[in-house]
Amino acid sequence: MNARYLAILLPLIALGGCAVEPWVKPYERDRLADPIMSFERHPVSAAYMNHVREAREASRGASGSAGGGCGCN
Repeated sequence: MNARYLAILLPLIALGGCAVEPWVKPYERDRLADPIMSFERHPVSAAYMNHVREAREASRGASGSAGGGCGCN
């Protein structure tokens, strides 16, 4: 009996997670594009090294995205 309720309750809980509105508002997305938010230990020097690699290898855009938060790139 408990397994039956659990089988009904778990999909309802999972569907309830779909009803959550986006946590990041459009006006807050510029903070996510800040270099300090990257996973690199030294984000500014990593951005510089990525720029150098892109210029040297002519491989622009293959190493992630760095946008201004407007969603245009």
